[in-house]
Amino acid sequence: MPAAPALPAPPGAPARPPCPVIVMAKAPRPGYAKTRLAPALGADGAAALAHRLLLHALDEALGAGLGAVELCCAPDAEDPLLAPLARPGLALASQGTGDLGARMQRPLARWLPRHGQALITGTDCPALTRDVLRQAMHVLQKADAVFVPAHDGGYALIGLRGSAPARFAPLFDAMPWSTPGLMAATRTRAAQAGLQLAELPALHDIDEPADLVHLPAGWRP
Repeated sequence: MPAAPALPAPPGAPARPPCPVIVMAKAPRPGYAKTRLAPALGADGAAALAHRLLLHALDEALGAGLGAVELCCAPDAEDPLLAPLARPGLALASQGTGDLGARMQRPLARWLPRHGQALITGTDCPALTRDVLRQAMHVLQKADAVFVPAHDGGYALIGLRGSAPARFAPLFDAMPWSTPGLMAATRTRAAQAGLQLAELPALHDIDEPADLVHLPAGWRP
């Protein structure tokens, strides 16, 4: 679907600058994406759900109308399962190598100097709608960073405001990725770095078989 137009500012209010939305995603390939769901869905079923989650995340990011949307792809932007997703308003880029922190910092280095703010999401959270993205951008105007925590101890969204990506490196370097302590460690790092952090209500990620109860009706393969 084409990107929605940016939301107009209320009468008399200054126009808000664009806020790019970066969607981090793996190619929805059996044995590569959502592998922790394979015991419940099988490798093909887990990949099919990964594909649906990815399309949902892109639709919501584009529909939010906040600015440019970039699909940051693994293993790379030329993957035959990802390249066909290109559409008006959507750019594709490769994640590159390294841990998740390194792969998240690359798109931030592209977008923060240009726009002074950006949101990053994954594809694991079907409750992360365009309304949540718009709320995150609104909250970010009064904070250095905004998060949507996940009930599993991680987070579903991070938004940053500032034109110097290096300022936010403590939030990404040597973090306990994919563990229940990630959000707590992020809060500690933000405080140590003197960053003002805001949080929206926590949402459910779909990572483990027990999380499937949080899928929207009719989504389970």
